[in-house]
Amino acid sequence: MTSDLRQHAIAVQENAYAPYSNFKVGAALRTASGAVFAGCNVENVAYPEGTCAEAGAIAAMIAAGETAFVEAYVIAGSPTPVTPCGGCRQKLAEFGQGDARVTMATLSGVEEVMTMAELLPGAFGRAHMEG
Repeated sequence: MTSDLRQHAIAVQENAYAPYSNFKVGAALRTASGAVFAGCNVENVAYPEGTCAEAGAIAAMIAAGETAFVEAYVIAGSPTPVTPCGGCRQKLAEFGQGDARVTMATLSGVEEVMTMAELLPGAFGRAHMEG
């Protein structure tokens, strides 16, 4: 099933808006229902105002009424697999359990797979907010 996530991530990665860095990223999330949601990075000349591919995929998932993913796939045109940035690791942890599988890949097919717990050990979560 990961191969279809790869195809969604590749397709959306091509649509990324990255005129400043030329670093296009695509992400695809699968929910427990089997639905797939994709997102790409969108840069802005005011750099902090851009959005990451993972955030776009999460927004699409939430907009469709789903609230959790079980598998993610992130792809970029880099020589080695690119891990989600720190902010996106936290965003992913909000909607994926520790055993959610995250595949990071290159366009040439090199893949690295980690669980959310491995990607963000000691994640800040809802339990920290409960008194």
